[in-house]
Amino acid sequence: MRVLPSGSTALLVELDGLDEVLGLYAALTAEPVEGVVDVVPAARTVLLVTDPAVTGLAAVEQAVRQTTPRSGRRDGGELVELPVVYDGSDLADVAAHLGVDAAEVVRRHTGTEWTVAFCGFAPGFGYLTPDGEPWHVPRRSSPRTKVPPGSVALAGEFSGVYPRESPGGWQLIGRTDVAVFDVDREPAALLRPGVRVRFTEVR
Repeated sequence: MRVLPSGSTALLVELDGLDEVLGLYAALTAEPVEGVVDVVPAARTVLLVTDPAVTGLAAVEQAVRQTTPRSGRRDGGELVELPVVYDGSDLADVAAHLGVDAAEVVRRHTGTEWTVAFCGFAPGFGYLTPDGEPWHVPRRSSPRTKVPPGSVALAGEFSGVYPRESPGGWQLIGRTDVAVFDVDREPAALLRPGVRVRFTEVR
């Protein structure tokens, strides 16, 4: 663990990898550190934003170093079910890469419980990690200039849902009509760190 100041009111905790991030994030959200107003996970870091009127960075760093990460980091989060039509233009390519047919890709994707590890790229875009056997799907060699909103995709060890039309290099396997980001909803982002996700097939 490496702890660095990020400006005058935040700390950036650098960790070895995503598992360590998820464990620390789960612990810090279950037992909040006094004076910490926001905890933001990423692939290898956790950012802690503080209220300087309540605490100082030295006290927060000490508390973080004394925090025991949670191994059961996937348990207890809100569960969201997303209905998906599995007709993505890259589904056959993903199946070929994994050495299975398209139906097996769908079976594995819907048979896995996913957890939002962190958010990024665009508002409402969650990086979902599988609970169980890891996925390893390469990005497209040539990114698309336009990916439709609601596209369900795979890249590396992650799955994700594009919240709006945007460029993207992930492999598209399906689509959902659920709005994963809506500024008129509270909270606006449906897929937030710690949320568990089940994909269900719509035929």
